[in-house]
Amino acid sequence: MFTGIITDIGRVRAVRQTERDRRYEIETAFDTGSIELGASIACSGCCLTVVETGSDWFAVEVSTETLDRTGLGGWAEGHPVNLERALKAGDELGGHIVSGHVDDLGEVLAVTSDGGSRRIGFSAPRALMRLIAEKGSICVDGVSLTVNAVSADAFEVNVIPHTLEATTLGRLQPGDLVNLEIDMLARYLARWQETA
Repeated sequence: MFTGIITDIGRVRAVRQTERDRRYEIETAFDTGSIELGASIACSGCCLTVVETGSDWFAVEVSTETLDRTGLGGWAEGHPVNLERALKAGDELGGHIVSGHVDDLGEVLAVTSDGGSRRIGFSAPRALMRLIAEKGSICVDGVSLTVNAVSADAFEVNVIPHTLEATTLGRLQPGDLVNLEIDMLARYLARWQETA
């Protein structure tokens, strides 16, 4: 589990197709000596399993399912990655409960200044839009955000200067694709209503 509070912006240092999956090596400021093989790290919102570590990098293998449902398929060397290590018992829950299971991709529609902050509008698939609520939580590329406005096919967030600098969200431009994870409670409530 994660909180959507990013603690490092890593960079893809290598991409390799394996017999089974695609392997990414990601440079990080994390103490990689403290990362055990099999650990979970959220990489731009995707919960991935560490399969190898080096002095300043770790490697993950990504399945076809993840490549099909997320933006990871477009990652190349040098691509910036929002990173968050998994929660430990007793950690502060500063964002919201995030599973690292990306629901689908969204597209940046607009980026506008709002004081020192930026308003960012996103489109999302219709199946997700019904689960996004004004003043609810959403995870965009691994970042926990509050939804400011919702329409039939789009939503908007306001991103403060700290978050713009501490994550990759400050680089977003119209047309960019982002990983979306809806609020976990909304996901389970919707499933319950479908089967009740």
